[in-house]
Amino acid sequence: MKQIGMQDFAGKRVWVIGASSGIGEACAIALFAAGALVALSGRRVQNLQAVAQHGKPNQSLILPLDVTEPPAIQEAYQKLMQEWGQLDLLLFVSGIYIPLRADNFEMESAEKTINANVFGPMRAVAAVLPNMLERHSGHIAIVGSVAGYSGLPKALAYGPSKAAMINFCETLFYDLQPKGIGVHMISPGFVKTEATAQNDFEMPALISSEEAAKHILDGIREGEFDIHFPKRFSGFLKFLRLLPYPIYFWILRRFVKI
Repeated sequence: MKQIGMQDFAGKRVWVIGASSGIGEACAIALFAAGALVALSGRRVQNLQAVAQHGKPNQSLILPLDVTEPPAIQEAYQKLMQEWGQLDLLLFVSGIYIPLRADNFEMESAEKTINANVFGPMRAVAAVLPNMLERHSGHIAIVGSVAGYSGLPKALAYGPSKAAMINFCETLFYDLQPKGIGVHMISPGFVKTEATAQNDFEMPALISSEEAAKHILDGIREGEFDIHFPKRFSGFLKFLRLLPYPIYFWILRRFVKI
């Protein structure tokens, strides 16, 4: 599904939330190389400062925040607007992953996951939407996960949080595409990050953060709504979700050894 893309990032003002490591860091570095102005947000200020070194002087804006604190997001956005006057792309990458199964399910961990992975991006979108709607332009890109496609092991809270983002992005697209605002739903497979380093199982089709960033920025350039990768893995999971449940669970138990 295509829409108007951002064919040239040069001079565009981009807010990367979750830029202190992993996919967000890789996206920020790639955006610097493409000539974008990049606002860097995350909890770890030193990491953000290190990422900013990849850009030229005055190419970055450091806006530390915690996505679970609504006032922090609003304050960061106000500072961004004071400095730049406009935002062309919100790229929300921040998220947490706490492995959970039924035999170790903890509501505290589940609530923490939902707060960061669902309410976090919703808060950011709520902050930037009024100005984008007023201008009838801008792009919103949210990094979810293929874990949101269907139920997977060790994702008892993480999976539902990413499934919520799929629904959120679909509804955003329906509402915003006619108004000239691009929406990009990003669903990576396994990417080598601090989060996936927690996994104690083999991760099929594992890719680097840099490769993930390339897929993301290429998809935004082309105006893609559904940006998923690597296709050999994400495509297989898309196929699984179409199967009847008895077959789906049989395949899952046969081939997923977790």
